[in-house]
Amino acid sequence: MSYFKSLKSPYLIAEIGINHNGDMQIAKRLIDAAFACGWDCVKFQKRNPHACFTDAEKKALKKTPWGEMTYLEYKERIEFNQKDYEYIDKYCKEKPIDWTASVWDLDSLAFVASFDVPFIKIASAKLTNTELLIASCKTNKPIMLSTGMSDLDEVDVAVDILKSYATDFMLLHCNASYPAKTEELNLLTIKTLKDRYKCEVGYSGHEFGLEATPYAVILGAKVIERHVTLSHDMWGADQAASIQPHAMDMLSKRVADIQKMLGDGEKRVYESEIAIRKKLRGN
Repeated sequence: MSYFKSLKSPYLIAEIGINHNGDMQIAKRLIDAAFACGWDCVKFQKRNPHACFTDAEKKALKKTPWGEMTYLEYKERIEFNQKDYEYIDKYCKEKPIDWTASVWDLDSLAFVASFDVPFIKIASAKLTNTELLIASCKTNKPIMLSTGMSDLDEVDVAVDILKSYATDFMLLHCNASYPAKTEELNLLTIKTLKDRYKCEVGYSGHEFGLEATPYAVILGAKVIERHVTLSHDMWGADQAASIQPHAMDMLSKRVADIQKMLGDGEKRVYESEIAIRKKLRGN
């Protein structure tokens, strides 16, 4: 059975990403918040900084809260290691809550696939990386692929790979800007992707506010992914387009309410209507 088709209600992913800034205590607090708010999964980002960046990028200087350092030194500082992820794996299982990570290179793919994660996530930036897509499929884990900053021709190629190699996959509609503009969210693309590729589709939101997510659910999104943070005042490029714990709680409740409102589409007379029916129709 398809892992993604088996989802009975929208699966909520709290994208911690790199908002933990290399601090396990921050990561734990975000895992705690996701679990307390009823989210289904927390997601990180895994990179081998030596493989992901050019020499020029590695050597570029960057100002950080920990002082000025090269971009490579910064990336290495915030990257969780084997021991860290073993702790994350244990911590999440004890709650329990699912966890996984976006993989940005082959080394990171092998690393994440060594854990019992429910699926492998491929970020929009890597949609055209054929080698990474095929290798991800060959892990035999379900694949979730974001489609931000991609045209349909590029998505066509990626989906052909997924259909050829993956045991199971789904797409996420996404605008890759941080934050994404309201007029560029184009939520009807959720339906376009579902109709074109005959697969499950979700929504990865990078916009301010919560309004777009309920609409995505109404349009059929089976997965919702939102970046999360403890505070918008924290340091990091992704913090502003993330939602804080109180908003996580609000959003999970809205999604649950929408599921109740949507129902199953079967026309019926409800028990609460029977008395009214008898009074107004006489039968």
